[in-house]
Amino acid sequence: MSAPAAVSAELRKFLWASWMQTTVVQLARYTVIRGFTLLITVVIGVYMTVLIANMGGYVDQIRKAEIREEIAIRIMNDPAMRMRSPEDRLRIIEEQVRLAERRLGLDQPFLVRSAYFLQNALTLRLGFAQLMSSDSGSRQVRWILIERLPTTILLFATADLLIFFVSVLIALMLSRRYGSWLDRAFVVLSPLSAAPAWFYGLFLIVIFAGWLRVLPFGGLVDAPPPPTFPEYALSVLKHMILPASALFISSIFISVYSWRTFFLIYSSEDYVELAKAKGLSGRAIEYRYILRPTLPPIVTNFMLTVISLWMGAPILESVFNWPGMGRALYQAIGLFDTPVIVGATVIFAYLLAITVFVLDIIYAILDPRVRVGEGGQA
Repeated sequence: MSAPAAVSAELRKFLWASWMQTTVVQLARYTVIRGFTLLITVVIGVYMTVLIANMGGYVDQIRKAEIREEIAIRIMNDPAMRMRSPEDRLRIIEEQVRLAERRLGLDQPFLVRSAYFLQNALTLRLGFAQLMSSDSGSRQVRWILIERLPTTILLFATADLLIFFVSVLIALMLSRRYGSWLDRAFVVLSPLSAAPAWFYGLFLIVIFAGWLRVLPFGGLVDAPPPPTFPEYALSVLKHMILPASALFISSIFISVYSWRTFFLIYSSEDYVELAKAKGLSGRAIEYRYILRPTLPPIVTNFMLTVISLWMGAPILESVFNWPGMGRALYQAIGLFDTPVIVGATVIFAYLLAITVFVLDIIYAILDPRVRVGEGGQA
């Protein structure tokens, strides 16, 4: 190798290393800034949940009244206490009420308690539920939610992946057959995605569970649960068909319509026409010149779909009696069980923040037009 060629190779290597180092540093700075911003959003959202779940302290007043009523009933039903004077009984009731309120922290102002509640919630020290319990009998909010989180992830992850891959394949096919009857059908049916998943779930239950009787109304497995793992897995799959189908129907039409539009826009670019003129195959053109440039908007659209599906989890899981976190949150709201409400909201907030955070990082990696070097702005 000649000297000029060697110098040129070293220069290219040096420039490549410098570019990679700068890119990594900028991406790391962008990641830290975005993570900090999302953390602040989570803190604000969780604190608002603490205020709303406790109705600005009104639930504390309800809890104090319940404590006083329980202690008064116990004292009045005690034969030994009946022999005491009404003044002694009232004094004992007041002492036990004060001890109970101190033990539960109800003797402190609500703003102070809300700050402690926020700190514990963000660090997942969620305390004990007031009325609910886990399947194993634990009153710890952490275990109530941990036992239900895998079933929620199983349902929504399955539906999300199914929506993503099916939408991409159908959208690519429609972009090749623009104006066909199938293309027009998806355009006409796209407004159906405006309805939430639980809306379609009601119709699916009526048709396939109530009328045809080919699928269960809800739940996770048959009763009693199958003894072997393969039978148990098949039972879970059978019970998951209807809720996953409801999620699929509520998102598939708008996803296909949106992504088909992206594919049509990019397929009319000049570089695609040049690739066709060079004689490249249709599959190579689709994957190299159409699908790759559309990955950033497709990923963005998909992540927004995931977020919308997470937000509808409480109602959907309640409709299908699916024992996930959403149903636990719905039950806790009905029981005014504040620790479980806050705990479930914290988990959902973290899941949503992680989804948005991953979206930002993937978008910055996929799209070279995204600038991550100045102020962490994309």
